[in-house]
Amino acid sequence: MVARVSKQGITDTRVLSALQSIERHRFVDSALVNQAYEDTSLPIGLGQTISKPSVVARMTELLCHGVSGKLGRVLEIGTGCGYQAALLSLLASEVYSIERLRGLHEKARENLRHLRLANLHLLFGDGMLGYAKGAPYAAIIAAAGGDAVPQAWIDQLAIGGRLVAPVVKGSGSGAQQALLVIDKTPSGVRQSVLESVHFVPLKSGIA
Repeated sequence: MVARVSKQGITDTRVLSALQSIERHRFVDSALVNQAYEDTSLPIGLGQTISKPSVVARMTELLCHGVSGKLGRVLEIGTGCGYQAALLSLLASEVYSIERLRGLHEKARENLRHLRLANLHLLFGDGMLGYAKGAPYAAIIAAAGGDAVPQAWIDQLAIGGRLVAPVVKGSGSGAQQALLVIDKTPSGVRQSVLESVHFVPLKSGIA
């Protein structure tokens, strides 16, 4: 899996090393274990998915771009099964990961227990609000896409920080998600829209 991701253009050795360290099969249902290392998204219950390894690697590399050494404090919106959170914990000094579906929050806690990641904090709550108590964040990453990035996320991003999230571009039948990178500079916010992606919709509230 790591070799394939590398062939697809991921060059950051920190990201490749994290992918090598965290076993993806531990984060999917036992019936899907034989597909765990294919480049495909898989269902994790409650209508949610674990993203393709290539997309996880791409978003993580974008987050690390331009940073030498470890990332500082990171906020992840949408813990899901906990796989991305585990990777981030190896790349950042501290990770806050928030999930709005209690069933998934509990599942992620279970999935991550064996790793004993002291710098990873799992939160149950509405990700659209971010997590102000941990702000400001050096990086924010989201695993769900809406029409726009919530202002709360931008407010909680540190100056010099970077946010990577899917957003919906276009409308009606032409609407599709694309990766958005936001860099917060002293003079304002700089946005770059990158390739098309497919994530679950961003929703508010808890369930």
